[in-house]
Amino acid sequence: MRNPYEVLGVKKDASAADIKSAYRKLAKKLHPDQNKTDPKAKERFSELNSAYEIAGDKDKRGRFDRGEIGADGKPRGFEGFSQRPGAGAGFGGGGFGAGAPGGSRSFRWSTGGRGGAAPGDDPFNSDDILSEIFGNMGRGAGAGGQRRAATARGEDLAVTAAITLEQFARGEKARVDLPTGKTYEVAVPPGVKPGHQIRLKGMGRPGELGGQPGDVVITIDFVPHPTFKPDGDALRVDLPVTLDEAVLGAKLRVPTLEGAVSIDVPAQSDGSRPMRLKGKGLPKTGGGRGDLLVSLRIVLPKGGDPELEKLMQKWREEQRYSAREPERNS
Repeated sequence: MRNPYEVLGVKKDASAADIKSAYRKLAKKLHPDQNKTDPKAKERFSELNSAYEIAGDKDKRGRFDRGEIGADGKPRGFEGFSQRPGAGAGFGGGGFGAGAPGGSRSFRWSTGGRGGAAPGDDPFNSDDILSEIFGNMGRGAGAGGQRRAATARGEDLAVTAAITLEQFARGEKARVDLPTGKTYEVAVPPGVKPGHQIRLKGMGRPGELGGQPGDVVITIDFVPHPTFKPDGDALRVDLPVTLDEAVLGAKLRVPTLEGAVSIDVPAQSDGSRPMRLKGKGLPKTGGGRGDLLVSLRIVLPKGGDPELEKLMQKWREEQRYSAREPERNS
């Protein structure tokens, strides 16, 4: 798997905001629904999600930069067991990776806690380290006095599911590609906002020694749309109009997630308040959909228009009014 920074197209010292911005741009570009004829679209999008899972998470990013986990998010395992001079083999006096390559730290423990360890022999708390690696330790001793390690729960997997506004409005499921190679389709509840998390119990990495598997934590994000901007359950869209359409009124076509519809622009529209199309927004928690808020944007002719300029000059001389002090025009 490639380096997450390379996949996201950012430098190693990029800020969290820059990484998120890079992901959002690439998610929009690489989403399989935007590249239906590309057989490798799913593979590239999966690689992007895996890269963001590492670089977009503060803790995992730090662990990756320190070489503790690989680009696939998996820990880089212990290099092996070693023994100290005079120590017995196994859990009685050995340690993990003493002097092993990769910076593995060695420590000692005995079956009875710190037992006969000499002061300064071990700078770490053995029970804490064991607890961190294996989970809670069984305190009882079995035959031969050997300690029994409790089962360890599997690691949670954090992934991001990018869904288009059209998919969300149609109630479609979000497709999630996990680092494990598995793919899930997850129902996205109505009313969710970017950042909403869905937890799939027991779908994460398997546990050790028969422990319970971890979970999959899915963070929902919206693929940036070139036309619409989400605003809660509503959507906002800009509708360009000419000067005469704003002054005289017009019947125009406005885009929606389901296709363009007709809208009546009243005469004397100045664009100060958005027009509202009921039920053309995003799905709401209690059912139904929010509204589409249409903001008029008056557009003048490109390159200017001499006749319009003459008309405006005459208007200024005879009918001048102030747009910045409306109370004086009443």
